[in-house]
Amino acid sequence: MYTFSSKLKTFALILMILGVLGIGYGFLTAPKDIQEVEKILAADAHEGHHEAHAVAVENSIQEAAEHKEHLEHVLHQLQNKPWAALYVACIFFMLVSMGVLAFYAIQQVAQAGWSPVLFRVMQGITAYLPVGSVIFFVFLVLCGLHFNHLFIWLDPEVVAHDKIIANKSGYLNFPFWIVRAAIFLIGWNLYRYFSRKNCLAQDESKDDSFYKKNFNISAMFLVFFIVTESIMSWDWIMSIDPHWSSTLFGWYVFASFFVSGITTICMVTLYLKSKGYLENVNTSHIHDLAKFMFGISVFWTYLWFSQFMLIWYANIPEEVTYFVTRIQLYNLPFFGAVVMNFVFPILILINTDFKRITWVLVMAGTVILFGHYIDFFNMIMPSTVGDQWFIGISEISSVFFFFGLFIFVVFTALTKAPLMPKRNPYIEESKHFHY
Repeated sequence: MYTFSSKLKTFALILMILGVLGIGYGFLTAPKDIQEVEKILAADAHEGHHEAHAVAVENSIQEAAEHKEHLEHVLHQLQNKPWAALYVACIFFMLVSMGVLAFYAIQQVAQAGWSPVLFRVMQGITAYLPVGSVIFFVFLVLCGLHFNHLFIWLDPEVVAHDKIIANKSGYLNFPFWIVRAAIFLIGWNLYRYFSRKNCLAQDESKDDSFYKKNFNISAMFLVFFIVTESIMSWDWIMSIDPHWSSTLFGWYVFASFFVSGITTICMVTLYLKSKGYLENVNTSHIHDLAKFMFGISVFWTYLWFSQFMLIWYANIPEEVTYFVTRIQLYNLPFFGAVVMNFVFPILILINTDFKRITWVLVMAGTVILFGHYIDFFNMIMPSTVGDQWFIGISEISSVFFFFGLFIFVVFTALTKAPLMPKRNPYIEESKHFHY
């Protein structure tokens, strides 16, 4: 049995406390009115990042109406900033556990012989899903109650003056949207609960009945998941920018959190190995996880390039604005994500020997996870805060809080059951797996 070390528990709690303090500071320091916005813009006028804004403000002082409208727009962006920072971290960590759950279900359906020694690690990581789902659902409800302006289609005034959004109101309306969210989250969590229950019951069983049950529910879950994942990506990310759409977006979001989930399995496994647990996990298991990290990183890049190239080539105004905004205002994180999520993993993980070296994988895994956080940042921030972005206290504190909570929940869950399944039909094959 794994025991949650007091040092790691303390580390997780410190991260959560720092996160809460920083998140609170972000909300407290957000401007309350346009007078505060004027002061902020004036104070930042000398910085290159806000130079264009300052000039725009100065040039339009005579035109009071335009000036006020501009300030109100910036006010909404700055008020959105702590909310958006919280949203990016909240959805990212929830979907990391979701990526692990999908990978686990695929292993069950494929009847994979190499991975059963890692099942309890995967189940430990997916223990974050119920906690993350509750926080995320509360966040969506707060959006619907107009605590923030992240989803502009939730504002009746915006819908009344925008034909494109009004035409989508049959689908993008709060009651239907929140019901869909509840169905998705409940469905995913039910599979997580029953698959773990069956896996633990299989340890005490005299036949393979619970294993077969898991095979059946995993197959059903994957059908449910592939449909709900696409709709989830439209609802929770793409609808933040309701004028834009991409038919490839569901796959793109999936690739991002799927590779993040596999990377997390690898990182947790390496940590447990370093503490003397998982004695049956060998370098061949680690090598296979690293192959998936490498392969899905390439798949993510293929989708990134496909979406970008087709929209660039078609040059349709309502589509290209998505990338124009990101290239002009988010140049560093936009192209930085490609370096972290493609160039770096390719250069490091293409080498077979490197796929077995712990420090190389920890370095590659850290870069991949940070890169995909930046990927979610790029998807969400431009439409919520525009050019008022920077990675400051709100963003760092939000990551701290959810990372601390993630560590606390996952490593607590790992103490609840033996780390090695006993009666999985493929457990002996998995223990003696060599590549």
